[in-house]
Amino acid sequence: MARKLKIRDRHRTLYLPPLASRTYTPIILGVVFLALASLPGWGQEKAEQAPAATIKVSTEVVSVYTVVEDKKKHLIPDLNKEDFELEEDGKPQEIRYFSRETDTPITIGIMVDTSPSQGKVLGIEQEEAKAFLHQVMRAKDLAFVLHFDVDCELLQDFTADQRLLAHAIDETVINGGGHGVMPGPFPTSDSGGATHLYDAVYLASNELLKNEVGRKVLILLTDGEDQGSKVKLQTALEAAQKSDVINYSVNISDRAFYRGQLFGYSGDSVLKKLSDDTGGSVIEVNRAKDTSAAFQQIARELRTQYLLGYTPTNTKHDGSYRKIRVQVRNADYRVQARRGYYAPTQ
Repeated sequence: MARKLKIRDRHRTLYLPPLASRTYTPIILGVVFLALASLPGWGQEKAEQAPAATIKVSTEVVSVYTVVEDKKKHLIPDLNKEDFELEEDGKPQEIRYFSRETDTPITIGIMVDTSPSQGKVLGIEQEEAKAFLHQVMRAKDLAFVLHFDVDCELLQDFTADQRLLAHAIDETVINGGGHGVMPGPFPTSDSGGATHLYDAVYLASNELLKNEVGRKVLILLTDGEDQGSKVKLQTALEAAQKSDVINYSVNISDRAFYRGQLFGYSGDSVLKKLSDDTGGSVIEVNRAKDTSAAFQQIARELRTQYLLGYTPTNTKHDGSYRKIRVQVRNADYRVQARRGYYAPTQ
């Protein structure tokens, strides 16, 4: 059955259209288990073979994707585990797992701001977003396309088909009007704002990417201004952190749009918060023709990541936020990694 993703409040409901789940293994295994359990003697035989006591060991690993560059912003691709140091809440942690993430599958969300402020830059965003996917995606990678303004609408669900993704990107139009998997089912006259950036990040992280595995990346094509979202910035950020999502922001803005408005432009700090805290970065685009370079930078970073994995010395399942600090022994290098995570609650 199709399901809708939504944020409710007293006045209206924010929906995303249905999505297809790619997590089938637990369901299949559960059906097989029930089928076997129904066979005569199967459960008894297993019970007789079971040991008198079972010790359950649960090992939790925190994964930290890291990018390292020198003072001239050249990426450093050839470091080893011994070059890194990692702390959680100020306490050193042993890096147990290490790899260079050049070919590990990536799930990418292309998030397109289609509010009125993007009217003069949407065209170049569309062309460069398609070129980015063509450059980055491998056969085992997946992506989706979502646009946001007064609606948050999924235009293309998870797919590796770049033709479908390109078509969805081309469907984006200013201030709604694109029709994705399903049209938005609610009126927008009382939206309270035209740029639901926080809602889009929250829904993409919490509903689309939460159960995905591996590297999960959102590419935010926006000027960072939010108007009318039902969730706050911190709530959106927490959703991304709890789903292990890395936010990259391509800050391409039409500053002239905000001249004469009741409010000025202030999206820089929002994008910096969303990106820096999750291990991504903000790429400033001052001229539309520089958009290609911004996407190329993101592509290079995604293909020059390191994966650091550790088992926390703090084993409490209290849901608390734990600060992460990653350093390299070469003091001339700069590290880009997420700044923390939320501990499990059970």
